[in-house]
Amino acid sequence: MTRKTSSGQLELRGIGKRYGKVHAVDDVSIQIAPGEFLTMLGASGSGKTTTLKVIAGFVEPDSGEVLLHDRAITQLPAHRRNIGVVFQNYALFPHLTAEENIAFPLQVRGVAKTARRARVAEALTTVRLEGMGDRYPRQLSGGQQQRVALARAIVFKPQVLLMDEPMGALDKKLREALQLEIMRIHRELGITICYVTHDQEEALVMSDRIAIYDEGRIRQIGTAEELYERPESVHVAQFMGESNTFHGILEGNGGVSRLVAQDHQPIVVSGDAGLGNGASAAVVVRPERMRVTRDGPAEIPRLDSGHNVLTGIVQDVIYLGSGRRYLVELPDGSLRQARVGAADADPDIGRGDRVRLSWHCADAILLAAEAPARQVAS
Repeated sequence: MTRKTSSGQLELRGIGKRYGKVHAVDDVSIQIAPGEFLTMLGASGSGKTTTLKVIAGFVEPDSGEVLLHDRAITQLPAHRRNIGVVFQNYALFPHLTAEENIAFPLQVRGVAKTARRARVAEALTTVRLEGMGDRYPRQLSGGQQQRVALARAIVFKPQVLLMDEPMGALDKKLREALQLEIMRIHRELGITICYVTHDQEEALVMSDRIAIYDEGRIRQIGTAEELYERPESVHVAQFMGESNTFHGILEGNGGVSRLVAQDHQPIVVSGDAGLGNGASAAVVVRPERMRVTRDGPAEIPRLDSGHNVLTGIVQDVIYLGSGRRYLVELPDGSLRQARVGAADADPDIGRGDRVRLSWHCADAILLAAEAPARQVAS
């Protein structure tokens, strides 16, 4: 199945869905280009799966429209939308073989038996399960069952493929292998994919763009690099990878400003992000942007140089192979982390040592302050 399908341009306009007083999805609008791999990323209960079910036709929205190639499909039943779905639990029929499971959507659509056999064989080849079509789900590993579910979702050549946490039950090594397989299949088929996950690393690896969900809304959509390097809110910054966040009051207007917090020395920031003097603000510093050196008599840079230096006590050092991660407690009791590459890490720095955390203001992100992101178990 190496020939590209006719992939679908998908659009959501103002989708809303309520359950009682709870807004499961609140005014969500997305445009997904043909052949794009878009991931909906967020904590449990953030609205991403409900959005996926609205696209699939399993949930009827209270407001808004779903369009495929500029044609409204909101009122179409699920089986008439030409959309493939891979469920979190695979949903394979236990009494059917892999071939019979894959053939089921074709049978429902009235495809002749000879054509069914050819397309099932093609789908098995695409997911690299040749010679295993006569096995029942109980005779397949979790990864093989996932491939059968994927083959069943693409065998009828849908315009859009929806995937809801399809690798949630697999171990890390198998997940990583199947990520590459899904990416390969996406390239070969050129199909539009909407993928739901709460796993940041999975989203970063696989996606063309990522939509960050929070409490039923999309906080930001962009490429992995845009979301990581240029988040538009503290929530997005904290959700996309690890971060150190400092809160305080901004002093200054443009150029080099200062974030003044109660429990540590002022932090130098670049510009004012349009916030202005006296605004409540936050500074986000990624762990890999921080340097860790022993505290000593060396001169501490002036604030107007753009460099920041905070002192603290090392609480833990984690060896990562490619480097080390340091957990450092500052005088205010907060824990900060730095990730230093092997070539720059000092192997003699250990737990209990007094160190300096340093970074340049250009390596930090200045944002408007907001309430802490809601923590939801995933």
